[in-house]
Formats: sequence, C-alpha cells, structure tokens
Amino acid sequence: MIKFLQLFLSLTILITLHEFGHFFFAKKFKCRVEKFYLFFDFLFPFAGLLNFSLFKKKIGDTEYGLGWFPFGGYVQIAGMVDEQMDKSIIESEPQPWELRSKPAWQRLLVMMGGIIVNVILGLLIFWMVLLVWGKETVPVNKLQYGIAVDSTAYKMGLRDGDQLLSVDKKPVNSLLKVPVIIVMNKARELEVKRNGQNVTIPISEENISQILKNLKHSPFISVRFPCEIDSFIPNGNAIKSNLKKGDHLIAINDVSVPFFNNFVTEVHKHKGQAIDITYIRNADTLKSRVQVDTSGSIGFYSASKKYVPIETQTFSFFGALGQSFKDGWENIVMQVKQFAVIFTVKDAHQQVGGFYSMYKQMNDTWIWRDFWMFTGFLSLVLAFMNFLPIPMLDGGYILFILIEMISGRKVPDKVIYYANYVGLFLILGLMIYANTDFLRN
Repeated sequence: MIKFLQLFLSLTILITLHEFGHFFFAKKFKCRVEKFYLFFDFLFPFAGLLNFSLFKKKIGDTEYGLGWFPFGGYVQIAGMVDEQMDKSIIESEPQPWELRSKPAWQRLLVMMGGIIVNVILGLLIFWMVLLVWGKETVPVNKLQYGIAVDSTAYKMGLRDGDQLLSVDKKPVNSLLKVPVIIVMNKARELEVKRNGQNVTIPISEENISQILKNLKHSPFISVRFPCEIDSFIPNGNAIKSNLKKGDHLIAINDVSVPFFNNFVTEVHKHKGQAIDITYIRNADTLKSRVQVDTSGSIGFYSASKKYVPIETQTFSFFGALGQSFKDGWENIVMQVKQFAVIFTVKDAHQQVGGFYSMYKQMNDTWIWRDFWMFTGFLSLVLAFMNFLPIPMLDGGYILFILIEMISGRKVPDKVIYYANYVGLFLILGLMIYANTDFLRN
C-alpha cells in the first residue's frame, strides 16, 4: 500500500502541474479554458463513453474536476484538438477566444507549457533534495571486500571480490551507475583488479542485452560484505531461533557462505526446508536449525550499512543549484540514450515498463528523500516523453506549429485532427505494451 500511495502521489503532483503549465499560458493569452481535470471524466480514449466526474465546480469559464478514470489528466482549451476529439473544431471558423486563432508563438508556448513546468519542477526538486540531504554515492575504491556479482556478471567474466577500476578506460566513481553506464553508452570493456592484477573484461552486444534484461530482477553487481545480522523481521523464522543481532553467519548445512550474497544464493536452494546454520558469536562457533520460508528467506535484515561505504556530498545554496542543473541534464541525456537503446540493443523493447515497473521501484517504507528523487526524475522523463514528435502528445502539436513557423503556412485543422487519431491509437498501443511488462517478465 505504501508503494502504491507513493506512486499515486508522485503522479498526481506531476500531472496536475503539467496541465497547469498549459493552463497558465492559455489563460495568459486569453484562450478560453473549458476544463481542467485530474484524471479523465470519460473512458479514455473514448470521449463519449461513461462521461461523469467524481467532483466538479465551474469557476468563470472553466470547469475544474476530478475524473473517475485514474489515468493522467487534461486541460480542454477552446479551439484545440485534444483528448475529446471534438470534430466541430474543423467544421467551424476560429473564434477570438480559441487557441487556433492565436499567433503561432503563443500557441507554441501553450503547448510547451507542460514540458516547461516538468523541467523546472524536476530541477527544483533536485535542488531542494541536494540542499537538504546532499548526494549519496557508493565509491568503488572503498569497497573493503570488492563487488558481489550476479549470474550475468559472472558469465561476462567478473568475479566476487573484484575491485572495479574503469569502464571504457574511464574511472568509475559510483557503483550504482555502472550497469546504466554500460547499457546507455554501449561500453566495450571493464577493467578490474583481481588478486593484485589488472584484468580487462570485454563486453559484447549480447552481454549488454542480458544486463538490460536482468536489471529488473538482479542488480548485476553490488557491494560484497559479510553476512551479519542487524535485526529481525517480525514473525519471521529467524527470530524464533537462537540467532541474535551481531551474529556472523558462515555456513548453511556445512556449505561455506562467508558473504551475504553467498548466503542468499545458498538459502534459496532450500525453500520450505529446515537448514542448519553455522555462525560466530563473539569468539564462539555455534549452530542453529532454522526453517526457510517458501520465498527463500529466514527473516532477518543484514548489517549492510556497516559495510557499504556510502559517501554524502553536501552543497551550499548555490552549489546545490548548479549540481541540480548538472544532474538534470545528465538525466535528460540518459533519456535520449535510453530511447536509442530501445531500437539498437537486442530485445531492449521487451524491457519497456509501465506503472507496474514504477511501482516496483518504490520503497516499502516512506523515505522522503527517495520519494522526491523519484518524482524529480519522473518529471524530467515526462518532459522528454511529451516532447517526442508524436501526434496527440505535446511534441506532435509543437511539430505542427514549428512547420507553420518555418513554412509560413498553417497546417490545416483537419490534418491535425486525423493525425491525432493516428497518434492516439499509437500511444494507446504503446501504453498497453508498456503496462503489460509483468507478463513479458
């Protein structure tokens, strides 16, 4: 429920402010705004089906409301072919209060309004997060026990305990960014230190495809640390045993598990079974029998924070502002690269996710820093997606207006109307595909 509430609040904030961007410029240029809705008051995309709202109030010329269909939202501006697909627009003469009667530069700003707000909001959130909480990184040069690798990384040639040095000859500063850098930049090699020797690991197109495919389920690489108990999950099996906080688990059924990733791998082999755990408490080596649940857990939290060297960089007021622009630009560049990856990396399109993927990214507990970082990131994602030149998206309208401004001839309303039909079903198809990712994965 906490995950759902975080995602719902984040999307509600972003959608409302995005639509406010259109609303602001429309009002500024004296366009009549007929509706301002959070969610749809019809069965999207069928404008004439199940038309009702949960709440509505008319103030001036504008009806403000809350729709019943919990997906997106919209601003209905007079004289604009929008989600309502009102055909009367192309069969009547433009009126002074309609968007289509305004100069091209004003229409451009109205259509850019949502994107502008999303960019400003994303940067503002990054700025405030950096100012309040700073920026956290996991420096790879301070990993006492090196990295832990998943099956994909192992097949590539990486090994538990490796010390990461560089990706394509460029030094690695943060462990968390490594898989993203490899995929987005289509890296060709990794360099690691192993047993005092530098080792080069080649990266193939197939490797990149596998990394991308498995990232939703496995981290590729993570911090390697001893398996020490920090706390217990209430009603879990571990709390019912003789195990205590601070115990170091070293074996399962006499199979050595010196590190936490080894423990997780081994315990998953015994789902629903009882196992003998060997552990060290103070100077004593002890054993305890514990039941593994059907998910492959015995019910404890590891003391990862004790071994993961998280560095927090703090910023001044203006320092945080400068870093927010840097991080914002980096995120936008990554969106462009990600879009390219879909068409250039094998099976990358299968990893396109929707609301379920976003839901899975949310924390089980409400951590405000993570919530705002996700919201800021998503705001920039929405800005980029809406800028794509696809009819029905803001970018489609922007493209038509730019054609008009360059050619000096306005694109006929009829062309925009029918182009939006094509765009509408294209977007609907993409959304269905994206939001059935849980079936593909």
